[in-house]
Amino acid sequence: MAGTKRSNAQRLKDSLEDDIINGRRVPGERLDPEALGKEFEVSRTPVREAIQQLVASGLVTVSPKKGTFVAKVGIEQLIEMFEVMAELEGMCGRLATRRITPGELADLYQALERCEAASAGGDSDEYYYENEVFHHVIYAASHNAFLAAEARQLKLRLKPYRRLQLQVRHRMSNSLSEHREIIAAIEAGDAVRAEQALRDHVLIQGERFSDLIASVKHFGVKDADEPA
Repeated sequence: MAGTKRSNAQRLKDSLEDDIINGRRVPGERLDPEALGKEFEVSRTPVREAIQQLVASGLVTVSPKKGTFVAKVGIEQLIEMFEVMAELEGMCGRLATRRITPGELADLYQALERCEAASAGGDSDEYYYENEVFHHVIYAASHNAFLAAEARQLKLRLKPYRRLQLQVRHRMSNSLSEHREIIAAIEAGDAVRAEQALRDHVLIQGERFSDLIASVKHFGVKDADEPA
């Protein structure tokens, strides 16, 4: 995605997403579409599209007759989504190991190289987008359109938190090492190893769980026993 010209809606969505992630817009804050249009110098259509995308990712809620607000997400729900994502990724990896074509394997290696370049540059956002390409190649290589669509949809909802997680110290380099293990398993034809590697790559557990919770508390993720 690097170097791709973004639409006004995409630019606005990314900017609002960053504001929410970094605590510049807080949970419960009302988003005024008219004010956003003036702030970003765009028409009403890009504002509406950006808000729709943020609603899809769970960062924003729309209440009839009340307006649009920055949402709160429960830690319990967040972890449950990561658990499901891990299983979907694992299944994609298992099927891809059996079904990947030579061309798709070449695409996977190219995606890995771009991830390596982003990691070397220390740019976590660039790494995130190249990482998306890497995973989408695996989805396509599963040759199961329904599974791929479900994986993409849930990954979209987790995007803000996955982007944030990459900012944790050493996470980018560790993620890259996990990518190399994944591609090695797929190329070796070891479906069980590939499935486990992808599941572990996505699943939030142990120290990674603690790091994520420490990171997200400042932008509105609430504990399970905290009132909505």
